[in-house]
Amino acid sequence: MTSLPTAEELRTLAREAAGRCGVDLDAVAGDHPVTSPLTGTPLASVRWDTAGDVETAVARAGEAFRAWRTTPAPVRGQLVRRLGELLREHKADLATLVSLEVGKITSEAAGEVQEMVDICEFAVGLSRQLYGRTISSERPGHRLMETWHPLGVVGVISAFNFPMAVWSWNTAVALVCGDPVVWKPSELAPLSALAAAALLDRAIAETGAPAGLSQVVLGGADVGEALVDAPGVALLSATGSTRMGRVVGPRVADRFGRSLLELGGNNAAIVTPSADLDLATRGIVFSAAGTAGQRCTTMRRVIAHVDVVDALVERVAAAYRALPIGSPIAPGTLVGPLVHDAAFKAMQDALEAARQQGGEVVAGGGRRLADEAPDAYYAEPALVRMPGQTDVVRQETFAPILYVLPYRTLEEAVALNNDVPQGLSSSIFTSDQAEAERFLAADGSDCGIANVNIGTSGAEIGGAFGGEKHTGGGRESGSDAWKAYMRRATNTINYSGELPLAQGVEFPI
Repeated sequence: MTSLPTAEELRTLAREAAGRCGVDLDAVAGDHPVTSPLTGTPLASVRWDTAGDVETAVARAGEAFRAWRTTPAPVRGQLVRRLGELLREHKADLATLVSLEVGKITSEAAGEVQEMVDICEFAVGLSRQLYGRTISSERPGHRLMETWHPLGVVGVISAFNFPMAVWSWNTAVALVCGDPVVWKPSELAPLSALAAAALLDRAIAETGAPAGLSQVVLGGADVGEALVDAPGVALLSATGSTRMGRVVGPRVADRFGRSLLELGGNNAAIVTPSADLDLATRGIVFSAAGTAGQRCTTMRRVIAHVDVVDALVERVAAAYRALPIGSPIAPGTLVGPLVHDAAFKAMQDALEAARQQGGEVVAGGGRRLADEAPDAYYAEPALVRMPGQTDVVRQETFAPILYVLPYRTLEEAVALNNDVPQGLSSSIFTSDQAEAERFLAADGSDCGIANVNIGTSGAEIGGAFGGEKHTGGGRESGSDAWKAYMRRATNTINYSGELPLAQGVEFPI
């Protein structure tokens, strides 16, 4: 692998990419450093907001809402169309910032930006499809129908691993639904957030939309808490850990707000005796090692039939040993760094727990480039054979660890898939149609995402994204996820000239 870039080279890349998107890093400079996981050195510094700034932002968004909610939805879609055009134009710049702040390899970072473009295209079409319905009334001369209306200010709290895409899922859909957005990005990736938001600000100015439709508040937990507790936030969409969701959900509910939670995942693939092992190996390695194991949909467990488990482990181990690990902006790299030292420590702690619980580390688990970058944490994706689903396997470790478990019957495999607190993504590799259908049936996978012959990560925006159980139950992106951003009204229209009551009730006056 090529040498890591210098700290000065990284700072120059960040400054130039941000500048082309409309962000002057000198103008946003403050006391809080932005560290690149590529070298563990600062890229820039930013000024954090306060809880009072959140209150101001929410109030400003509320003012914008009063104008935006009566703007026709297809007109609102034109703003999102322009945003998509600007995102496409600045795809390379945004991808550079994602790589520098998060450590994603170039193709994955560009893929995140493409996902933003895709959701904009989806939302533009959606702006002409916010359908209600007509319902048959039991009363003559009456029409019963449902209509959908803008909800209000949407608060978005996003995690570091998708520093822009999750915001775009919420924002593109919220805007066409008539809602402004106040965004609190991860404190680990503020430059990506500022760049994406600057492009939306430009689209707002060019289309004449209200200026308060999009706002970013930077900061730590206190800023996030202020957004969670703000009474003017109608919907709080939060992506992060299950631990965070346990706090956010009740606090939003206490003020009778809505919450949309995208939390932890402990995703598994079942590999059956009929599976194409070459196909399974490719799907497993990308899902488990991509983004250095730092996706919520990262594959963390493989449940392989006893007839194929040895051959599968051999194939995956060989692929792991050949993975190019290094600078994510260097050509050919497939695995970049972990986001910080705490992630590497959590990985090592989990591997030690796995050994104590009877596991065998077959491949990986070590650290690379420590001499060249002592403050950066490049980890070798680890493959671990386990005797069963022990405590450490049932916990989510946000790092590239893949546990392999054996099974004998499909019922046993599905039970193992479901026997974790999380319920985000799952998959099965099989050439048997009956096995695939049983996995997708009501008594099959209990996850929000269930795939056949692909891995657990890499969802398209056309389908609703989210999961069950400790994953939070939220749905974002495609399908009918738009309904979370609107309020439903049931309407009865009486054109009969009479006043018959429902259910045959008589009330003569």
